[in-house]
Amino acid sequence: MNAPYDGDRGQGAGGAASPGGPPVPPGAGQDGSVPPDPYLQHAYDDDPYRAQDLTAQDPVGEALYDRAAHPPPPPGTYQEPAPLYQQPPPAPYAPDPRIWAQTPPPEPAGPSRHLPYGDRPATTQFVGVDDLVTRASDDRQEPDAFAHLFRDQEGSGKPPVPPQPEPAPAPAPAKGGGGKVSGLLKSSAVMAAGTLVSRLTGFVRSLVITAALGAAMLGDSFTIAYTLPTMIYILTVGGGLNSVFVPQLVRAMKDDEDGGEAFANRLLTLVMVALGLIVAAAVLVAPVLIQLMSSTIADDVAANSVAVTFARYCLPTIFFMGVHVVMGQILNARGKFGAMMWTPVLNNIVMIITFGLFIWVYGTSAESRMGVDTIPPEGVRLLGIGTLLGLVVQSLAMIPYLRETGFRFRPRFDWKGHGLGKTVKLAKWTVLFVLANQAGVLVVTQLATAAGTASGHDGTGFLAYSNAQLIWGMPQAIITVSVMAALLPRISRAAHDNDPGAVRDDISQGLRNSAVAIVPVAFTFLALGLPMATLLYASSGIEAARSMGFILMAFALGLIPYSVQYVVLRGFYAYEDTRTPFYNTVIVAAVNAAASALCYVVLPARWAVVGMAFSYGLAYAVGVGVAWRRLRNRLGGDLDGAHIVRTYARLCMAAVPAALVGGAVGFGILELVGTGAFGSLAALICGGVLLLGIFFVAAKKMRIEEVNGLVGMVRGRLGR
Repeated sequence: MNAPYDGDRGQGAGGAASPGGPPVPPGAGQDGSVPPDPYLQHAYDDDPYRAQDLTAQDPVGEALYDRAAHPPPPPGTYQEPAPLYQQPPPAPYAPDPRIWAQTPPPEPAGPSRHLPYGDRPATTQFVGVDDLVTRASDDRQEPDAFAHLFRDQEGSGKPPVPPQPEPAPAPAPAKGGGGKVSGLLKSSAVMAAGTLVSRLTGFVRSLVITAALGAAMLGDSFTIAYTLPTMIYILTVGGGLNSVFVPQLVRAMKDDEDGGEAFANRLLTLVMVALGLIVAAAVLVAPVLIQLMSSTIADDVAANSVAVTFARYCLPTIFFMGVHVVMGQILNARGKFGAMMWTPVLNNIVMIITFGLFIWVYGTSAESRMGVDTIPPEGVRLLGIGTLLGLVVQSLAMIPYLRETGFRFRPRFDWKGHGLGKTVKLAKWTVLFVLANQAGVLVVTQLATAAGTASGHDGTGFLAYSNAQLIWGMPQAIITVSVMAALLPRISRAAHDNDPGAVRDDISQGLRNSAVAIVPVAFTFLALGLPMATLLYASSGIEAARSMGFILMAFALGLIPYSVQYVVLRGFYAYEDTRTPFYNTVIVAAVNAAASALCYVVLPARWAVVGMAFSYGLAYAVGVGVAWRRLRNRLGGDLDGAHIVRTYARLCMAAVPAALVGGAVGFGILELVGTGAFGSLAALICGGVLLLGIFFVAAKKMRIEEVNGLVGMVRGRLGR
C-alpha cells in the first residue's frame, strides 16, 4: 500500500514543480496538495469500531469479543449502524472452519437462542466431542486475531504496530463451574461415586439377606416378593419416567416462561395419583401376582403364605419408587445428577439394619435352618416393615435437593392441554417396551424357581440367579449408566437441533470410553467368578456359593452386548423415538425366553439356571445387531462403526490372554488352599492383579487410544 503523496517532494525554490519531479496527481489543488485519502485514515489503529460502538461486530474482533465486560444493549433498543463503505466481494471458497470458526453474536445473559440451557457466555467454548475428550487438558495459547490486519504491509519497510491485547475475561465463579468439559466430568464423577457406593451397599444388603434367609425356598419367596413391586412399577410408569421425560423436561425448561416448573409439578402430581391407584389394586390381588411370578411357590401352601405377606408389605414401595424417580429426573434436567445416585444408599442402609436385627434375634440361616414353615410372623413383619421404610427414606431424602434448586412442589391437576398428552403418547411405546422385557423376566422367574426346587441343591434357584446378576450388573450401573445419564440431556439437545453428527459423536464416545472398563470386567467375571461368589456368599454354604459362581461365569461375556445395547437405545430416546426400542426389546425378550426354556428342557435341573444366565447375554447380542442397524440408518448411515468395532476387538484381544492366565492362577489357588474365605480371597487378589496387569500391558502395546487416555488421566491425577 502506497504512502500519502508528499506535495513538497521534487519542488523548486519557487514552489513550482521541477521538470523531473513526479506529475501532479489528478484532483490536486493549485498548490499541489492532495486531500487525505479516506481509506487510509486510521489505518494502523487497533480497532476503531470498538471505540465507536461496543456492540459492533467486526469480523476481526468478534473472536475475542468480551461479552462479560461489554454486555449488549437491552432487546429492542439496538439500532443497526449505517454502512461505512461497500463490502468487498465474497471469496470464491468457503472459509475453512479449522482456521476461523464463526462464533455466535453476543446475546443477553440467561436463556437465549445460542445458549438456551444456562451456559455462561464468558466461559463456554464451542468445541466438538473429540476436543472434549482428547484435548481437554491441553494448554493452548489463543491465536492473535489481529495478526492478519497488516499482512498487506509486510515488505513495505514499516513494521506493523502490535495490537493491544484484549483484557482477559474475569474468572467464572466457583459455583458456576468451568466449561462443558469440567461440568460433564464433574457430573460423571459424582454419579459414578454415588452409584459405586450404592452398589457396594447393595452388595452388603444382598449378603445380609442371603445370610438371614438362605438360598432355598424361603430366600426365593422373599426375592419374588421384593422383585414384584419393581416389575409392576416399571411395567406401568417406570419405563416412561426413566427414558422419555428427561427430554420433555429439558424442552419445558427451554420453552416455558417459568423454566418448566409448572410442567414438573403437573407431571409429579399425575404420577403420584396414578401410582396410588396402582398400589391399592396390587395389594388386593397380591395372591394372583405371586401365582404369575412363580407357580412353584404358589402351589406350596407355606411358601405362598409367606410370599403373599412379604408382597403386601413391599407393594406400597411402588409409590415411593415413582416419586423418587420423578424428583431425580427433575434434578437431572436442572443439571443436578448426584442426588438420584446417592439417595439409594439410604435405602440399602435401612435394609441392612433390618436384616441385621433379624440375624441378631434369630441367627443366620445356617444356624437356625429356618424355612417357609418355621419363620415366625414377627420375623416376617420385621422384614416387611424395614423393606418399606427403606424406600420411604430414599424418596423423602430428595426433597432438600429440590428445594436447593428452587423447585417447590405444588399439586397441579390441570393436566389437559399442557404437553402431557404428547409425553404419555411417547411413553406408551416405552411401557410396551418394558412389558416385553418383563415378559421375558417372568418366564425366567418361573423356570428358575421350578429348576431350583427340582434340583434339590441350594443355590440353583431364582435367588442365586438374582445374586449373580447383581454382581454382574455393577460395572454397567457404575460406568455406562453414569456416563449416559450425564450425556443424555446433551444428546437430546443435539437431536432437537437436528445435528446427527453430534449425536453420533456422543454415542461413539460413550461406547468406546465405557468399553475400556466393561470389556476387562466381563472377562474377569468369566475367569474369577467362582472365587468371587464363594467369598461373597460363603454364609449361605459352600455348595450354594459355588452354584452362584457358575451362574456368574455364564453371565460374564453378556455384559459387553448388554452395555452396548443400553448406549445405542439412548440415541432413539434422544429423538423421542420409543417405538423402535419396543420392537428391539420384543426380539431380545423372545430370544431370552426361548433360549431359557430350551435350557430348562435340555439341561439337568442343577445346571438349568446356568444356561439361562448364558441365554441372557445371547439375547442382547442379537438385540445389538438389530438396534445398531436401525440407529445407523437414523443417523444417515454413519455410526462410526469401524472405529467402535476396532476398539472393542482390540480390547477383547488384550483381555483373552489376561483372562487365561488370571483364571488359571485363581483356579490353582482354590485347589491348593480350598474354597474357604482365605482361599477365595487369595485366588481373587492374585488372579485379579495378574489379569488386570496383563490386560493393561497388552492394551498399551497395542496402542489402544482409549486405554492410553485413561492411563494418562490417572497419572495426571496422581501427579506423575
